[in-house]
Amino acid sequence: MIRKVAKAAAYTVGGVVGAVAVYLAAAVVTSGIPVGRRGQPAPDAVEAYILSNGVHTDIVLPVQSAQMDWTQLVRYAHTPAADPSMRYVGFGWGDKGFYLDTPTWAQLKPSTAFKAMFWLGESAMHVTFHRQPTEGPACVKIFLTPDQYARLITFIQTSFEVDQAGQPRPIEGHSYGKFDAFYEAERTYNLFYTCNSWSNEALKAAGQRAALWTPFDAGIFWHYRS
Repeated sequence: MIRKVAKAAAYTVGGVVGAVAVYLAAAVVTSGIPVGRRGQPAPDAVEAYILSNGVHTDIVLPVQSAQMDWTQLVRYAHTPAADPSMRYVGFGWGDKGFYLDTPTWAQLKPSTAFKAMFWLGESAMHVTFHRQPTEGPACVKIFLTPDQYARLITFIQTSFEVDQAGQPRPIEGHSYGKFDAFYEAERTYNLFYTCNSWSNEALKAAGQRAALWTPFDAGIFWHYRS
């Protein structure tokens, strides 16, 4: 009996390890396959940024431009600082449990991770206002044509869950600092559609350089470092 239990446990562990190995291998391969092109500076180009905190990526855009005033969608007043001098706004999408209940990796609960990985949680948009992003290892500038920016605007707008008036639904009482806020979002986080997959899809929607598929921020940044 003990031998049977041990054998079953070994098969289970081996299956889990094998599945993880296949997942990681697929991520490496598909992350390395480029799609789209890097935008080039132009008189009518919109300057934007891809920003990473080491795990999660945001798409950072000018608060106001000829095509879009983001304060009509997300308001300074939704953040603790309510500072209208901030000139850029970053958008990130992810699992609501990760965002709200796991401010640090040390506080990650197995139940939160399980729900997120297997389509059992809800999602949220994380919006952060910035004064001026600084290019560096974790921040790259991209250039969008007006048409590309229009497509990116649509992608981001449709990622928010809205009320009957068509307005995003803030998640009250939650922020990481003075300049950010959370909102209810569409879609469901899972193993194959992570926060970084969302950012990668945003870049693809805008015709920018991106990975074929990636669950990790490195899969995006590789194409802007090589």
